[in-house]
Amino acid sequence: MELPGDRFDVIIIGGGIMGSCTAYEAAKRGRRALLLEQFDFLHHRGSSHGESRTIRATYPESYYPPLVLESYRLWSEAESEAGYRVLTETRHLDVGPAADCSLQAVIANSTAAAAARVIDRAEVDDIFSGTFRLPDGWIGVSTEVGGVIRPTKAVAMFQTLALKRGAILKDHTEVNEIKKDETGGVLVKTANGHVFRGAKCVVTVGSWAKKLVNTVTGLPLPIQPLHTCVCYWKIKDDHEEELTPEKGFPTFASYGQPYIYGTPSSEFPGLIKIAMHGGQPCDPDCRDWTSNSGILVDAVRAWIKEFLPDLVEAGRPVMTQACMYSMTPDGDFVIDFLGGELGKDVVVGAGFSGHGFKMGPAVGRILADLAIDGEAKGVDLRWFRMARFDKDPKGNAKEYEDQVSSHVNL
Repeated sequence: MELPGDRFDVIIIGGGIMGSCTAYEAAKRGRRALLLEQFDFLHHRGSSHGESRTIRATYPESYYPPLVLESYRLWSEAESEAGYRVLTETRHLDVGPAADCSLQAVIANSTAAAAARVIDRAEVDDIFSGTFRLPDGWIGVSTEVGGVIRPTKAVAMFQTLALKRGAILKDHTEVNEIKKDETGGVLVKTANGHVFRGAKCVVTVGSWAKKLVNTVTGLPLPIQPLHTCVCYWKIKDDHEEELTPEKGFPTFASYGQPYIYGTPSSEFPGLIKIAMHGGQPCDPDCRDWTSNSGILVDAVRAWIKEFLPDLVEAGRPVMTQACMYSMTPDGDFVIDFLGGELGKDVVVGAGFSGHGFKMGPAVGRILADLAIDGEAKGVDLRWFRMARFDKDPKGNAKEYEDQVSSHVNL
């Protein structure tokens, strides 16, 4: 069923952070944009919901800090347009063994871009008032470029801004076919019988990317959905204020085995979010929601006992929240034209591997550029091309395999 007026400049499939930012960017350019979501808007079945996400510009790879810094600016611009905040700025701290390959890559690639500096155990103790108990041989990397993002609120903000600029948003609209339109552009068909025509199309469906791309083209996109859980732990009595942004407590990441990350206490007073970067392979349409929670919880519990023993109760998390990763073999994004008979008419943004949310505004800008202009200025996309997996199934070569492999197979 094709409805009158169902012709668009850009059709975006997937209403998480990447799709919502892309819809906003396309509408901001004056293009007629359509955003389609298979579930409810702001649903909790994917990767763009919850109470907090970290933003940090310290990365082992040199190509991520520029994207984070661009996003930092774009987050602020969108907040100004919306009239409210979704990002609370904080300091960020990375810690790990001084000899850890990933942490050394962070130091090499992030210090200039993120104004980060290396600090020893004594300086960590001094700057953060003895909060973290680091083992011998551990160091820190501290930067002012950090913060906590409210993900559900952030997605709603970009959807609202897209609407204000003229975009059309439709949820409960599952796409099951994308093909060339005889009259030019693409034809997008949905499970409920609607047909939409667009000059260009952008696919940002998160953990469903492998399924949709395979359905549309037969390509085996190497993206593995992972089920993960985020843990909230009780702060010990009389220490609640110490672990808040107002008191200078940072977002943080702990390198090594396993990779642990956390945010200051803000969304749930008296609780702190500390979780393990990892998950269990799953089918996003057939999850049991609990399969890997024990492994993830045990790893975080052990970390708390060693690093925050005086401040956080390490018995068991007070609450957990389910989330999804869409992992590539190398942990790097997929941002590319779909190719084949669809050529440059369809752009894919996928495989954000559990660390893409913070870069949503920059990724949305890039995807809109690719769809509208056929190229993205100011960014080197060679690291994100699908063809990298043709050369090597592992994707981009890494000098720090411990970081990439630690969270794939639990």
